[in-house]
Amino acid sequence: MKITSKKVLLGAVAAIATATMLGTTVMPATAADVDFRKAQPGYGKGITIGYIGLDDAIGFGKDVGDSVRREAKKAGATLIYCDGKLSAATALACAKTFKLKKVQGYLNFNAVSDAAAAICKAGPNVPVISIDIEQDPCQSAFMGANNSKAGFVSGEALGKFFKTKFNCEFDAFISLEDYGVGLVNEARMGGYRAGFESVCGAGVVAPKLKKLDAGRLDLALDKMKDALTTLPGKDKIIVVAINDEGIQGAFSAAKAVGREKQLYAAGQGASASAWCDIKTNPNWIGSTAYYPERYGEIGVPYLLDLIKGKKVPFQLKIKHVAINAANIDKNFKVPACG
Repeated sequence: MKITSKKVLLGAVAAIATATMLGTTVMPATAADVDFRKAQPGYGKGITIGYIGLDDAIGFGKDVGDSVRREAKKAGATLIYCDGKLSAATALACAKTFKLKKVQGYLNFNAVSDAAAAICKAGPNVPVISIDIEQDPCQSAFMGANNSKAGFVSGEALGKFFKTKFNCEFDAFISLEDYGVGLVNEARMGGYRAGFESVCGAGVVAPKLKKLDAGRLDLALDKMKDALTTLPGKDKIIVVAINDEGIQGAFSAAKAVGREKQLYAAGQGASASAWCDIKTNPNWIGSTAYYPERYGEIGVPYLLDLIKGKKVPFQLKIKHVAINAANIDKNFKVPACG
């Protein structure tokens, strides 16, 4: 995925636990999903690998980095860890360090895709797996979010809920989007609609669709207040958002006017800040998980495979899951919710 700005991408960068996002170009929706693989003890013994991080100051970036550290240690590989700090210059310096340290392969979560060619040139001629952002021309494989699928799984969950409870009848379909992230927005939000219509029928969303540019909690809060005034007396209002923060804003806006039970929503991220909302709010139907804390279970073993000369699929996409109150404790260690 190609970064065009330094806004922080919620999942595509996998769009996740932050309220602002990095704009990217989505990878093909037909890309294959892969399973997480726990590192095999000793599989990386005698091998030195590198990691250019997104930015450890960002929750999503830190989760990815920590998972790479954990899996490299389990495999017995030596890891040269270099935080890219959302900076092309820093990532370039990381690549130069990798060359000096003679790393045999590296994972690249550099945030500035326009600098990818220079970073490739500065680094060693070894296997490279890019994370969530394309790193042409030297990437051997690409791993990260499948935005269309991520939207689809939660849209499908909404469709199943509405089919069971309301025979697919609904009053409005409000889509809280982030136009600034371009194709990521189109893929993810279009995925919601495709998922819902896979259950409730083609073409049912468009006549009742209202798109709002509201990719942050504060924007969602303000714009949902206005949207609700256009829907007096309506009590089956679907709300989908590009992140969990948008759904939190939507429910806050509805609660302020006593209409929170009229919303039925799905988000993206299944971030820790939303766990208790998902678990305790019966109208929060689902949220798509991205598992940044497990990225290392794809990146590290597949990088070691490449270093050992094994064939690896070019597309290594996360298997997204729709998280809800029934399965959240099976997927995450949710603390007590007050």
